[in-house]
Formats: sequence, structure tokens, C-alpha cells
Amino acid sequence: MVRRALSALLLTALACDVAYAKFGRNSFHEDFIFGTGSAAYQYEGAYKEGGKGLSVWDIFSHIPGKIKNNDTGDVADDFYHRYKEDVKLLKDMNLDAFRFSIAWTRILPTGSLSGGINKEGVAFYNNLINEVIANGSRSNN
Repeated sequence: MVRRALSALLLTALACDVAYAKFGRNSFHEDFIFGTGSAAYQYEGAYKEGGKGLSVWDIFSHIPGKIKNNDTGDVADDFYHRYKEDVKLLKDMNLDAFRFSIAWTRILPTGSLSGGINKEGVAFYNNLINEVIANGSRSNN
């Protein structure tokens, strides 16, 4: 089934090759913003690093049998450690913007202001924003 779907997709792409040549970034208004986005849990990883507290998903995903294959976001795409490489990819793809979510458990590890602000978590997001700007994109948060 998957093989047939991929074959159909490939044939469609080949048939549309001419249309593709006429459709590109210049097909959009000059103010159109091309970008991508991510979600912290699925992307960051480093679930017990940098002073991060546990989220509901961190706890739930570690209960055996609750998630298919017992998968977790412990490592995810390892964005926490690889964000500079990933932001460089955004630049290489000529994207204008990067929208990302913040893992509040990285900022407020206990879940409240009274538990203190994790300065290492704030520094991570600050460094990420600086990296996005340094590479010519903008953060749309």
C-alpha cells in the first residue's frame, strides 16, 4: 500500500514537472514570509538537561504501554544540542522565519514562578533567537 502511494506520488511529481518550473518563490507576493516551525517536546530532547523540569508528556511517555513502542521525547531531534546546525539549514533553505514553541518546564522547572526561573533555560532560548537572527531569519513567537 505504501509502495503504491509513493509510486503514485512520484508519477504525479514527474507529471507536474512543467507546472513546477512555473511555480516558485517568485509566485508569491514579495512580502510573503516563508518559514518553518517546531514544537518543543517533539523537537528539543534533552528532557533532563539544562535544569529542565518534567512536563506532563515527559511523565506520561515513561509509563510503559502508554505510547506506541514506548517512544519518548527524551532525545527527539536533539535540537537542544544541534540548534546551530538546524538554524544553518533554515538559512540554506532560504527561509525567512522560524516559529518555535518554548518548553515552559525549561524556563519554570517546578511549574511556577515561586519555584524560580531556570537561567540556563532562558539562556538556551536567548541563544536560539540570536542564532536565528544572525542567520538572517526572524523568530515568529
